Amino acid sequence: MSDYTKSTNFATKDALSSGNALKIVKGTEIDTEFNNIATAIATKADLASPTFTGTPSLPTGTTGVTQTYGDSSTKLSTTAFVQAALQLLYPVGTIYTNSSVSTNPATLLGFGTWTAFSAGRVMVGFNSGNALFDTAEETGGSANAIVVTHTHTATSTVSDSGHFHSTTTSVVGSGSLTGGQSVGSASAANNSDTKTTGITVATTNASAGSSGTDANYQPYITVYMWKRTA
Repeated sequence: MSDYTKSTNFATKDALSSGNALKIVKGTEIDTEFNNIATAIATKADLASPTFTGTPSLPTGTTGVTQTYGDSSTKLSTTAFVQAALQLLYPVGTIYTNSSVSTNPATLLGFGTWTAFSAGRVMVGFNSGNALFDTAEETGGSANAIVVTHTHTATSTVSDSGHFHSTTTSVVGSGSLTGGQSVGSASAANNSDTKTTGITVATTNASAGSSGTDANYQPYITVYMWKRTA
């Protein structure tokens, strides 16, 4: 874009005396001026649907620079305004996530100091009523399974096939038979045969839960997370 600059100062010709050759306005002078004007006009943007070239900028303090955030009109805005608006969206303490790009947001957004955040951890909402979640950036939990206090139910099965005891009876006798014959006496100890009870008890203990390394994870998806620190 160029501005029009006069090549001939026509006003000075009026002060020249008659007969001075410089007092005459020449056709070449007029032609040069028209060419200068045409060149300047050709390099200006149109009022309707202009096409800018080079690096157009707006002066400091204009509406485009001091635009009001949230204004959805068709006013022009500068890169300074856009950058300031982005920084309002990502203030210090903001968490930035990306599912596929690991580039530091300082490079992607062009501002701020960002550090990798929450490696290997999921985030949970602040809860002032729960001591586990009532402080910002409080950590807890375990990736590995742990045994929580619990009870188990045991089931016993008892079976008895039955049993018995045998007894031997002893007889002791004395006296005489008819005819005067005497009868001797005999004695024997009582013996009892012992049998096992035959009772069988089978107990099963139901197990619950799981244990081991990396057995405590909830369903998750991996992303890149960054926290703005400055």
